[in-house]
Amino acid sequence: MPSKNKTSAKVNDNKSSGGGKSKAGSNSNKKEKDNAASASSGKQLKPATAINSRHILCEKHAKKEEALTKLREGGKFDDVAREFSEDKARQGGSLGWKTRGALDAAFEKAAYDLEPSTTASPNFVEVKTGHGYHIIMVEARR
Repeated sequence: MPSKNKTSAKVNDNKSSGGGKSKAGSNSNKKEKDNAASASSGKQLKPATAINSRHILCEKHAKKEEALTKLREGGKFDDVAREFSEDKARQGGSLGWKTRGALDAAFEKAAYDLEPSTTASPNFVEVKTGHGYHIIMVEARR
């Protein structure tokens, strides 16, 4: 895992936002992080000890933006991950079940605050870590 760098997170809920999102300003990072806790429905998520997640990892910001565009246009998360992700998660970005403490701190915080969704209609969050730019979705919590 990379060192714990200062990171930023942006939440996207395709159901409520129509898939579009404006670029974040300098004061919006806190708001976006606060929104992660109530990603799509405004209700509190039950605490989880493990999540089943997928991600798209891009080294370059421009490539991450291309992947986001595909997702916003209705692309399935796993298909977009196969096309754009630069890591070795060849199975549509699947990371499998991960318990708390097993992931980069910023990645984990964003992922555990995200409401589960499907690859066909994903709720996702963007996070920058030492590995690069991640687009994360959670399929299940336990």
